[in-house]
Order: sequence, then structure tokens, then C-alpha cells
Amino acid sequence: MISLSNSENSTVNTITLTKRLARAMRLSGGEFSLLLVCCNSIQRQQQVLNLLTEFLSADIHEIVLSPGADKLYTAITTEIGATQPEALMVRGLESVVAINQLIISTNIMRNEFRKQFRFPLVLWVNDEILCKLVWLAPDLKDWAASTIRFDLPNNQLVKSEQQAISA
Repeated sequence: MISLSNSENSTVNTITLTKRLARAMRLSGGEFSLLLVCCNSIQRQQQVLNLLTEFLSADIHEIVLSPGADKLYTAITTEIGATQPEALMVRGLESVVAINQLIISTNIMRNEFRKQFRFPLVLWVNDEILCKLVWLAPDLKDWAASTIRFDLPNNQLVKSEQQAISA
């Protein structure tokens, strides 16, 4: 039986999930879709974004939200203007000070996203933001396909580290 090391297994998993993300973005086909990508590490996010360019030749626009952002829709429309990129990645949600307000306003404005945007919207979230989406914006969360998770939830990560230490 062939056994992969944790590092090799992690790399294979990252490639598989990145291909899944690329496929989901391609399937949008000029229509709005919401994709949630959960990753607790900023460095891992960058690694995935670099890898994504190998699997997807689309014009991917990226926005990094400022800590002062309070409305996602406004931040996006201000950034892209009248252009319609092939895909849009939004990062930095974890740094937004008024994150609850931003999530609630996004849920309220969700129909405008579908009316105005003809591209996949990829929201990069961590575990905390994902939980807030479930509680504060369940309608918006329901629009997204299943969340693509690039690492274990924090509570599972802690358990696995504790098991490794005690082994």
C-alpha cells in the first residue's frame, strides 16, 4: 500500500480543491454565482491563488477589503465600476472592523448582486466569517454552492495538533 506523507497529502488535496474551484468558476458561464472558499491562512490563500492561474485562464479581478469597509456591494461597484470581469475574488473579510454590519447589508442587497454582476463572486472567508455568514446572512449563504475548504476548521486543527503531541 502506498502512503503519502502529510505534506504530499496536503499538496494533492490543495491541487484537487483548486481544480474544483476553477471548475466552479468556469461553470458560471457569464452568470452570477457565489462561491465561498474557507481558508484560515493568508499565506495558503496566496498559494491557492497562484495555483489557480495554472488551471484557469480567466481574467480574475481581486479586491482586498479595507478594515473600514461597511458594504460589500458598494466596495465591489466602486472598485470595478461598469466593467464585468470574468471572475472576482474578494479577500480581507477577516480584517473588516464592522464585519457584522457588512454581512447583514450584503444579505439585504443579495438580489442586486444577481441583477448587476455577470460573473462568479468568490468570497474568501475563515472559520469565524463562515459562522457569521450562517447566522447573520443565511439567505446569502444558501446561494453559495458547498463551501470549498482548504484547511481544517480551527477546532479540528487544534484536536489534530493535540493528538500529534500526545502520540
